[in-house]
Amino acid sequence: MQSSQTISAAPVSDSPKATRLRHALGGYIGLIATLAAMILLFGSISQYFLTAETFITIANDIPALAIMAVGMTFVLVIAGIDLSVGSVMALGAAVTAIALQQWQWGIWPAAMLGLLVGLGCGLLTGMVSVGWRLPSFIVSLGMLEIARGSAYIATDSRTQYIGSTVEWLSAPIAGGISPAFILAILIVIAGQIVLSRTVFGRYMIGIGTNEEAMRLAGVDPRPIKVAVFALLGVLAALAGLIQTSRLEAADPNMGVGMELQVIAAVVIGGTSLMGGRGSVINTFFGVLIIAVLEAGLAQVGASEPTKRIITGCVIVAAVVLDMMRERRRNRQA
Repeated sequence: MQSSQTISAAPVSDSPKATRLRHALGGYIGLIATLAAMILLFGSISQYFLTAETFITIANDIPALAIMAVGMTFVLVIAGIDLSVGSVMALGAAVTAIALQQWQWGIWPAAMLGLLVGLGCGLLTGMVSVGWRLPSFIVSLGMLEIARGSAYIATDSRTQYIGSTVEWLSAPIAGGISPAFILAILIVIAGQIVLSRTVFGRYMIGIGTNEEAMRLAGVDPRPIKVAVFALLGVLAALAGLIQTSRLEAADPNMGVGMELQVIAAVVIGGTSLMGGRGSVINTFFGVLIIAVLEAGLAQVGASEPTKRIITGCVIVAAVVLDMMRERRRNRQA
């Protein structure tokens, strides 16, 4: 009698690539659903919200926030943080305005000088925190005060009016959209490509996941981390130029509290505060969620304290969800 053999099929587990794709799609769907729900909510409350003018205004309001959020995504991915972006934004704008008005420079040399100032601030933050192995939270907190004080000194604590020299950057063009919005979209796309399709992006993720393992693999994390902080400094100064073009002036108080909005957008987009995980596209959805929330609350007549409370609750909820996702992934691993 021939013995029968039973062949049992082993469970097939997803490949790492399929798992990452599933997580990415889940993140996109969740953020899109949240954004759509907010739009429908405010649209049902305010008869003026679901209009082209509202969405054009939102689009033209977000470039500075979106541009800085790209750089902050990179910083959080390497398990760092930078609290100085609002102050660096103001300092870069102040230097550009002074070069234009007082030194009579052309727009491009003045803008380049502002970007170089932002680069210097980012380099200093990165070099001190990396070279001395200090928490970037503390170092960037010091840079926040240094850059803000420097902006006050440079402008003599007065707003620098530059007229329409750079107004074109925020002036509406086709469909009411400004060149600044188009620039922000291009930077978001470039940032996502760098993070997900380049060796530099893989190094950033590796450093945020396990810096010691990267070091043992022969990759020196220090220049990469310094470069990430420097990039954020440049993007903060670029955001300052965009804000200057909108206001036709450089205010030394520009960007006060902006660092909280930037970090909130990145966290709402699902970038881990622990490092090693993030998406620039998701960060852009986080920017849109914050912008829609602020515009909607303004249209329904919410007071400033109420808007701050609601925005704070959204940020806390995003952090809680991030921690829950992280714990679930750890259990599955």
